[in-house]
Order: sequence, then C-alpha cells, then structure tokens
Amino acid sequence: MATPLFIAHRGASEEAPENTLPAFQLAWQQGVDGIEGDFHLTRDGIIVCIHDPTTQRTAGKNLLVAETTLAELQQLDVGAWKGERWQGARIPTIDEVLATVPEGKRIFIEIKGGQAILPPLKVALAESGLAPEQIAIISLEAAVIAEAKRQLPHIKALWVTNFTTDEKRGTLSPSVEEIVATLKYIGGDGVDCCSHPAIDQPFIQTLRKAHKEIHIWTVNEVRTAKQYQKLGVDSVTSNLAGWLKQRLDNETDNHG
Repeated sequence: MATPLFIAHRGASEEAPENTLPAFQLAWQQGVDGIEGDFHLTRDGIIVCIHDPTTQRTAGKNLLVAETTLAELQQLDVGAWKGERWQGARIPTIDEVLATVPEGKRIFIEIKGGQAILPPLKVALAESGLAPEQIAIISLEAAVIAEAKRQLPHIKALWVTNFTTDEKRGTLSPSVEEIVATLKYIGGDGVDCCSHPAIDQPFIQTLRKAHKEIHIWTVNEVRTAKQYQKLGVDSVTSNLAGWLKQRLDNETDNHG
C-alpha cells in the first residue's frame, strides 16, 4: 500500500501564518512531500503568494492585491495575526517560494484570479530550476487548467473541485463522470477534490480507467487520511501534513 504524498496546505498553516516563507520552511523541516500555495498577480505584474483577493484577513488592512504594487504589499505584516512569534512575516513572491523547494519535493501552485498569471508564471518556473515533475498547477477554473496545459504542456495541471449536493435529487455535483468528461475536454492531468464520503473505490477506479490522477484536500485527521491511503490516492493536502505523514509512516513501519 503506497502512502500518498503529503502536501502542506499553504505551508504548515496550522502552526505558522499561511502562505508565508516561515510556513513553507516549517513544512519542509517537518518532512512533507510538497507544499501548496495560492498565487495572485499584483498591479505591477508580480506573482505573489496570498489566498484572498484582498489583504484584510491576514494583514488587517484592506488592499486589493490586483490593484496594489509589490512594494506596497511587502510593507504589510501577514504574520502577526498568527501570534507574536511570527510578527514581521511578509507576502512572498513566487520566486521566493519556489526557491524553498528542495530537490525531489513538490509544489502545488493554485492559481487565483484567472489566466493573466500564466505568462509570468511560465518565466518564473523556467528560472526556478525546478524539474517539471516537481510542479503541479491547480485551479478551480477549468478554463485556467486548459490554458495552463496549452502554455505549459510539460507541467501537470489539476482541476480543483468542490462538491455540492442536490437536496431534492440526492445527487452529487460534479459526478465522477462529469469530472472525467471535463478533464478530457480541458486536457487536465487529474483532479484535486475536496475530501468527501462520495470518494470511494468505484469513484477512484473510474478516474484511474481514464488515466487521471486523484488528489484530495484538506484532510487533518488520521482516520480520514488512512481511508484515502487505502483507496490509493496520489496526494493528500493537509494543514498538518508533516504530523499526518509521520503518523501514517509509523503505523506502516509497525505493521511492516
């Protein structure tokens, strides 16, 4: 039973301020297989690592990232909200985040704010020195994944899906058939699904038959991670990725 890769959601975001260099560095120290971060374009066309379109939640000051320059954004403290220890953490650029990725480890780049980010992303990835197999581009927008595959065909691109339930019919949307059809249409390499009871053996088999990867977010409990390990998913994204990986590795060692 192969252990899935454990990916640190916005870095070691349970302990450190999400999407900051301290959070990514802590994740690497904890032995994770990869990190996941969210990326927006600034007003002056620089790619920065932040989840929301505004800085309000993490900086306490409400600036729209797309309308603010890098210099202005980097004056903000995005660490203090997580505790005194993290005071002074800044919004990093994609170059700074890519530079933390060790040899043989992965980065999942979640694109926020549309396709305009792809040309500068192409440059950043080329200059990073990372191998194509270390990188995955992910997005909730199917059109962004289609364009990513067109511009960067050698980089894996995963469609991020959230499930909704139709109360009247009791059906799940998107269904696994819809996921497969969308991936085929956009040329995506796989799906990054939110953790959901609907993800069972038949669900996985349908995607495997279509030669697609299956990644899961955000899993913070050992029991759930074990279920996905048994199902043979490719990766599990977690706020506690280092801790989860250790727990599952220890159990494998004890039983092996």
